[in-house]
Order: sequence, then C-alpha cells, then structure tokens
Amino acid sequence: MRLGCRKPLTAAQQFINLRANPLSSGDGDLRAGNFTWRFDASPSPLSRVYRVRIEMAQERSPRTFVETPDLAMLADGRDLPHVYRNPTRLCLYLPGTSEWQPWMRIDQTIVPWSVLWLWYFEDWLASGEWNGGGVHPREHDQERSRPPQRRSETQ
Repeated sequence: MRLGCRKPLTAAQQFINLRANPLSSGDGDLRAGNFTWRFDASPSPLSRVYRVRIEMAQERSPRTFVETPDLAMLADGRDLPHVYRNPTRLCLYLPGTSEWQPWMRIDQTIVPWSVLWLWYFEDWLASGEWNGGGVHPREHDQERSRPPQRRSETQ
C-alpha cells in the first residue's frame, strides 16, 4: 500500500458503523462481502418518514433506494429529479470525482446525504424546482458511465 493511501472499509466495517450510529438507526443483513441496511429518515420535523435502503457489495459503490413512500407516486406524474433509473435510486454524488471513496464511512456520508436529498426532494415537490444542485443524471446514464450533464447544460 502506498504511503498516504487509505484502505477501503470492508462491508462488515461499514455495517458495524451503520449499526452504531444513531443517525442510521435501523436494521440490515450482512453477508460475505455485501450488506443491505434499512433505516427511517425524516428530513425535517414536519416531513413524512421515508424508509431508505442502502445496498453495498465489496469494491462497489453503495446504492441508495427509497422503499416507502413511493417517490414516483408523490411526484404525481412528474419526472423524478436527481435519480438513476431502472431501478430508481438516489443520485447522491458524482461518480469518478472522489466525492465518495471506499474508505469513507457510509454512516457519515451516504446516510446524511440521503436525508439531505430527501429535504431537497420535498422542496422540489412544493416548488417544482430542484434546488439541491449537483449534476443531474440523464435517463441512459449509469453510475459508472460517462459523467452526466451539468445542470446549466440542461437548461
């Protein structure tokens, strides 16, 4: 290992960190090299409660889903902003830019970023405008493909 490089956290280490952090209080399943974690999140005291699921396999980026309520139903026919599709999962960071790295703790990054995404989602439901910034994935983009268009390029 090179000096100054951080060693990636294992799925088991991530799972233990999620279990120990009150922000990500929930339950999950740990298997050899991967896990699923579920927790309830409410982005504000006036917000509804969302059931969030994080899936991670060793040496892969975590994938974040909202199980309930159904985001598409809440959007009432509008295209969901800032998500990957098939299946629908949250776009929390731009892959390939070092915003998230395997040595980072999911309970200190992906979990709070998910709650923040939900806050901006509720704002979008009321205003019709995504104010969360970032880069918006295009329909055919996947997490590991070329970078999506920047917001300013799509407007």
